Amino acid sequence: MKTATVKELKTELNYSSQAELIELCLQLSKFKKENKELLTYLLFEKSNEEGFIEDVKIEVDVLFTEINTNSYFYIKKSVRKILRLIKKYIRYSKKKETEIELLLYFCKKLSEFKPSVRKNSVLLGILQREVISVKKKIKVVHEDLQYDYNLELKNLNL
Repeated sequence: MKTATVKELKTELNYSSQAELIELCLQLSKFKKENKELLTYLLFEKSNEEGFIEDVKIEVDVLFTEINTNSYFYIKKSVRKILRLIKKYIRYSKKKETEIELLLYFCKKLSEFKPSVRKNSVLLGILQREVISVKKKIKVVHEDLQYDYNLELKNLNL
């Protein structure tokens, strides 16, 4: 089966009734967990972005406390998993401010993590890449936000 382009899908959806659109959304939500998460964000969380950010931060806190610290191998796996999760939530939001806040929070949690990530080159590399990424993203937001985010970035003690 050949997959339709976004333009073709948009054109076809314009011809659908409201009931058909609801049915399509429900079918999408049953097909894959990520679709259901996206629909949940769009319907319930999009209007309250601060609440969404706080929920993600709470989830990140929980995941950081559950990391197996017996070896750096398990720490690396868990950190990558947390970062994947954060980036998935960032894709849902599509807002630069949300992206910067969540990545800054991840960097803060990772830099405060015990045992220190500075003792492992892979973990240090992950932290440094995300800091560089945040610095690039900060340049595209409003000047007042740039100042606030840069202050927060300096407080990370990198």
